[in-house]
Amino acid sequence: QMQLVESGGGLVQPGGSLRLTCAASGGTFSHYTMAWFRQAPGKEREFVAAVMWTTAADTYYADSVRGRFTVSRDNAKNTVYLQMNNLKVENTAKYYCAADPVGDLTAFEAWGQGTQVTVSS
Repeated sequence: QMQLVESGGGLVQPGGSLRLTCAASGGTFSHYTMAWFRQAPGKEREFVAAVMWTTAADTYYADSVRGRFTVSRDNAKNTVYLQMNNLKVENTAKYYCAADPVGDLTAFEAWGQGTQVTVSS
């Protein structure tokens, strides 16, 4: 089963940027659709973005982040990224990456431990 490790979180001011990285091991990375989720204190986990296994150009975003966040993948490095620009206070959450072997964004079999993103002045 795939193992995932996120990194790149931290404290950033509103309007700032961060790039999250998720390193995968233990599976054929190129066969997995990869996604980012987040969970803020007291709230349910929510979908942020995904990049399909079929092509890195096939991406999906939550409405709240579209145009500010960009998801990408590097199959040669078994890595998925989330570039977050123009961050807002409400983007504060723990961000998780997840791996979906089926490709329909419903069957995530592996999750990382998460990386904390705090947006505050």
